[in-house]
Amino acid sequence: MIDARWREARRVLLVRLDNLGDVLLMTPAIRAVRRSLPTATLTLLTSPVGAQVGHLNPDLDQVLIYEAPWADPWCRLPHDSERELRIIATLRQSRFDGAIIFSSFRQSPLPAAYLCYLADIPLRVAASIDGPGSLLTTRHRHPDRLLHEVERALDLVGSIGVQASDLDLVLQVPDEARSTISALLAERGLNGGRLLIAVHPGCSMPARTYPWELYAEVVELLTAQLGASVMLTGSIEERRLVSRIVDRLSPSARAATLSLAGELAFPELCALVEAADLLITNNTGPMHVAAAVKTPVVALFALTNPPEQWGPWRVPHRLLYHDVPCRICYSRVCPYGHECLRLVSPARVVEEASTLLDEVAASRGQHQPPLLTRTEGSRG
Repeated sequence: MIDARWREARRVLLVRLDNLGDVLLMTPAIRAVRRSLPTATLTLLTSPVGAQVGHLNPDLDQVLIYEAPWADPWCRLPHDSERELRIIATLRQSRFDGAIIFSSFRQSPLPAAYLCYLADIPLRVAASIDGPGSLLTTRHRHPDRLLHEVERALDLVGSIGVQASDLDLVLQVPDEARSTISALLAERGLNGGRLLIAVHPGCSMPARTYPWELYAEVVELLTAQLGASVMLTGSIEERRLVSRIVDRLSPSARAATLSLAGELAFPELCALVEAADLLITNNTGPMHVAAAVKTPVVALFALTNPPEQWGPWRVPHRLLYHDVPCRICYSRVCPYGHECLRLVSPARVVEEASTLLDEVAASRGQHQPPLLTRTEGSRG
């Protein structure tokens, strides 16, 4: 049963200030709060990139955007104390009754708790191993074992009596975005039953990124061995990366590949991933988008952080990596040449993709021959 102090809350602030995938992984907890407090107004305070997920969450009433200096991994945010004063004033004007502050394993929730304290939000809950003083009205401690980020978020809201009955990630793809992607695929002749694989080669963290030249080999094999049409996706900033991959392809592979880097708004990217038979990507936001829309995913998962904590949630998947002594380094830039990823061969990526697709088809009762036997020379 929900804590008596929270039962009367009518305006609740949910705080998650980092990346797109991080915000997606807290959506089962948001849904649990929505169902426990059905008449409350729920507001998400998040980063600009996290807001993209917030806008596609039907459990939220409002999304507030804030760039927090303590959630700036590259230390590029200009020093501007007025920014913090403005968000404090905005939060105070909203007269929130409580704030639930989500943070990942290596983050402290206390800067955000102090923000809420200064905004006069009376109830403030977070998980903290540091002494919070008066910053928190409920200080929670997670169990002393490795939890997936989804489980961490659910464990936090559980500390105030919020229980979850639906554990799936929440992402509502707009019908308009689906129509746009359907028309795009039809225009390019990609809606005729051919295997459709999305490949998202970029990542905001260089240490988590499978080398681009190996991605080019993966695309070659997907088109040659599986007879797949490949859609390469990425942000505007990742256009150059995708162009390098396309330029390295053979003419036949290039003819079966569509580059959409920088061309899709976030809702359209979600619709494209939803339309695909499979996504291949790094440990990055689109991996969690695939989990949310139930598209099988092959993740080139660098061992910078624990796969058990950050892997795809409740979706058929493969996590591919090569074990290394420097595993769980939390590095943003790899000093050792990406060995945990570089030693995963493109042939293995395609073989795992084929096996995963066959398993998914079998589970859905779709009888078909193994993918790697459909085209000539597939095992050579």
